[in-house]
Order: sequence, then structure tokens, then C-alpha cells
Amino acid sequence: MSEATLFEKICRKELPASIVHEDEMCVAFHDISPQAPLHLLIVPRQPIVRLAEARDEDQLLLGHLLGVAAKVAKQLDVADSGFRIVINNGRDGGEAVPHLHVHLLAGRQMKWPPG
Repeated sequence: MSEATLFEKICRKELPASIVHEDEMCVAFHDISPQAPLHLLIVPRQPIVRLAEARDEDQLLLGHLLGVAAKVAKQLDVADSGFRIVINNGRDGGEAVPHLHVHLLAGRQMKWPPG
């Protein structure tokens, strides 16, 4: 069995995090290296390595992650001003941790195109 990822350890509360939401399917917490005034990570408790490896049966979980992003954005009062959702996939996509996660970025004007 492979070693648990950083995100699995946070979900199990083996590592500290500034958690803003948690439920049976996911945990949302502040990124330790924020790229915007508000930068959250929304991490499924069930590890999926990356989006490209998600299965058909993961669709409910994937939708839940986006629903939690919208809910948390409203709770933190950034939904009306706007926010960005990012999911990195693979090395060229900027993936740093092999555990699917959603970035929620807000609190400043986002530029286009990104990256």
C-alpha cells in the first residue's frame, strides 16, 4: 500500500489545517501557500489521483465538490464578487499533490488567460 498523501492526512486530522467546511465526502481548508487573498482547497475524503482517472461512479462526488465550493463561497461572502475554480491535472497542468482537489480562489480580480 502506498503512503498516504498530505491531503489524506489532513482529512484524517493527522495534520493540522484551517478547516472551513467538512462533511462525510470532503474537507475544505485554507491553502498554506495562497495564490489569492482567499485560497481554499476542497479535497474529497475518497482519494482520486487526478480528474483524468475519475470513474463514472465518481460523478456524484465530483459534483459534490463543486457544490461545496459554491456553498463556501457564499458563506465567506465572495460569491457575488466572484471566484475562480481550478482543478490541476498532471505535471503540465500544475498538479503538485496526486490527490484530486479543487482550488477556490477569490478576493482579487482574476486574469485571463490563466498561467
